[in-house]
Amino acid sequence: MWGRMNWEDLWPLLLNGSLETIYMVGLSALFTVLIGLPLGVLLFISRNNGLAPMPKLNALLGTSINVGRSLPFIVLLIALIPFTRLLIGTTLGSTAAVVPVTIGAFPFFARLTETALDEVDYGRIEAILSMGGNLWHVIAKALLPEALPTLLAGITLTVVMLIGFSSMAGVIGGGGLGDLAIRYGYQRFNNQVMFGTVVILVVMVQGVQMVGDRLVRRLAHRR
Repeated sequence: MWGRMNWEDLWPLLLNGSLETIYMVGLSALFTVLIGLPLGVLLFISRNNGLAPMPKLNALLGTSINVGRSLPFIVLLIALIPFTRLLIGTTLGSTAAVVPVTIGAFPFFARLTETALDEVDYGRIEAILSMGGNLWHVIAKALLPEALPTLLAGITLTVVMLIGFSSMAGVIGGGGLGDLAIRYGYQRFNNQVMFGTVVILVVMVQGVQMVGDRLVRRLAHRR
């Protein structure tokens, strides 16, 4: 496997690495949205002038999320090794890498969610409240539907970031294209593998961005 490789040897490695990356990014994106979306909503409604003011909770959440966003991902990867081992039973493989990738991404998406909700016309919120709607009605009928295009754009941006995170997870044996690039490309000085992984990652990012942009435009036109 050292030096140059035949296509017959190279393409199974690239295919397997691509599938592992898609699995890792897909699962991480799901958990990131499931955690980050409600946190972003909570940040928005718990402001001093929010729908359900909770200044202390808002300050605690805001500080925690800011700390999570400020940590370099490579440092977070290493720091979370004991937690990942406790939760999954191992630190190797794509499933184990989902843990630090998700933890590194959901604070970012929570802030994107808060920003998206800021753009909702307050008149729609007042209309629901004036008709006797409660907080949950406002969230379900006004905030989330009205912010959907911006939220989708945020999800697209987050998935692109997750692709980068999944590549860095290869440093600790997280599987996927990043692990392939390190083990077979960098450590074995194989430029074919390095080039192949870079091309696939670029295609993935471009594909995600293109699909996300089209969906955002469609939603925006329907409004």
